[in-house]
Formats: sequence, structure tokens, C-alpha cells
Amino acid sequence: MYFSKTKSTKRFAFQIDRNTTAKKAGSNIVTISTAPLAEGKYSSGGSSLTMTVKEARVLQSFLNETLDYDPSSSGPSI
Repeated sequence: MYFSKTKSTKRFAFQIDRNTTAKKAGSNIVTISTAPLAEGKYSSGGSSLTMTVKEARVLQSFLNETLDYDPSSSGPSI
């Protein structure tokens, strides 16, 4: 089954493309691209990062742990 979703902000565009029945490389990817308005702010414009869904889940886990950091707990330090 094919699934695609896009979300854009002022500076970035996020896209996920998944094909749960395909077993070939490149069928399950996440792409983060800089928006044209971000030129000169975060990149020279037109930059993008593509990763597998598995890699994106690792990034998600890292961000969840880091952004939900509670200084009173014994979690990781920033």
C-alpha cells in the first residue's frame, strides 16, 4: 500500500513516501528540504536531506528524548 504525506512550514518542507508492499531500496523515505524563503538563513537554498524511515525513527526517538528533557530527572544532559 502506497502512502505519501507532506507538511510545510515557513522554512522547511517535510515529506514521507512509504510503500509497505515494496521491498526495494528507496521505497520508504523521509525528505526534509529547505523552503525557497529560507535562502541565506539556513542554507544556500534548495538543500535537502533524505533518509530511510528507519533512520527517521531513530531521529524521532533522539528528538523526543532530548526535547522532552526534564532537568530534575536523571536523563541525558544538554
